[in-house]
Amino acid sequence: MREARRARTRARLLAAVFSLSAVSAAAQSPTPPLRDVFRRVRPAVVVIATRQKELAPEGRRGFVDLQGLGSGVVISEGGHVLTAAHVVQTAEEIVVSFESAVVPARVVASSLLSDVALLQLEKVPPGLVVARLGDSNRVEIGDPVFVVGHPFGLDYTLTTGVLSARRRPKKTAGSMTLREVFQTDAAVNQGNSGGPMFNMQGEVVGIVSALVSKSGGFEGLGFATPSNVARRLLLDQKGFWTGVDGYLVDGEMAGVLNLPQPAGFLVERVAGSSPGSRLGLHPGSFRVTIEGEGVLLGGDVVLEVLGIPIVDEAALEKVPAALARLSAGDLLTVKVLREGKVMELSSRIPPPDMR
Repeated sequence: MREARRARTRARLLAAVFSLSAVSAAAQSPTPPLRDVFRRVRPAVVVIATRQKELAPEGRRGFVDLQGLGSGVVISEGGHVLTAAHVVQTAEEIVVSFESAVVPARVVASSLLSDVALLQLEKVPPGLVVARLGDSNRVEIGDPVFVVGHPFGLDYTLTTGVLSARRRPKKTAGSMTLREVFQTDAAVNQGNSGGPMFNMQGEVVGIVSALVSKSGGFEGLGFATPSNVARRLLLDQKGFWTGVDGYLVDGEMAGVLNLPQPAGFLVERVAGSSPGSRLGLHPGSFRVTIEGEGVLLGGDVVLEVLGIPIVDEAALEKVPAALARLSAGDLLTVKVLREGKVMELSSRIPPPDMR
């Protein structure tokens, strides 16, 4: 009987050892090598080339065509591409380049406040590869991430790092006010804007946004709009594209421009054939530098959109939802300050196939 008890004890010990070994092996099972994950997601990353009208350099009058370059990522089999709003917001022409195809595209929705935009390809190229949107709420500080994009036109460049912080800044470079951003030490440079930030499973957890740099190059700080923000603004609800870029002016600046209210939206650029252009909004006509930042003045200042007075940042945030509720045939009304006079502009929303 004693021998039988000893045998049962040895059997239990062996079973426990084997069980612990299996758990340890599972815990230590390696994630797929980064090179394999990169090969899988690479075809979903695209180059975005744009053409837009820009105020001519000093010494020249009028406007000139300016070429732009950014990155993007395919997120649906129907040909939807996520990118940064500042890359495409006022573009006259957008071309998306794959490894073996070049396809025109148009903006269907954008959010300047969070710097994300959704493009629709005019046609879906054969063999389209789609990247999966991940849950950005599950990404924690210290988690490894990687960015794929086209910095300075260098195709399919991979950089690695970690999620350095989750931030809610009030202001970033230019006119954008981001609701939430990821900070990373993965290198991002000009041309990376709009490209995807991936987790180690190859899921898109962010869209590369504004680069904070004094030299114009990477200085250890890169930012991305979380994928859940992009999903909520552009996919879960109906979006809208105005084709207008500008700057919220308030405080002393509102006084300098003689606004009849506490704040307004200064129009700097307007894309042709956009809702903003159909309204007849005037873009900026000359450059100034305010506190080290370049601003285009001389354009309209939007005071009210669809009855919503732009009196502060909170009021401006209500505008996208109001615009998204518009349907074909609805009247879009905007009140602006132009050359010292308040005037109202209006236009009808065209059918989707004419936008």
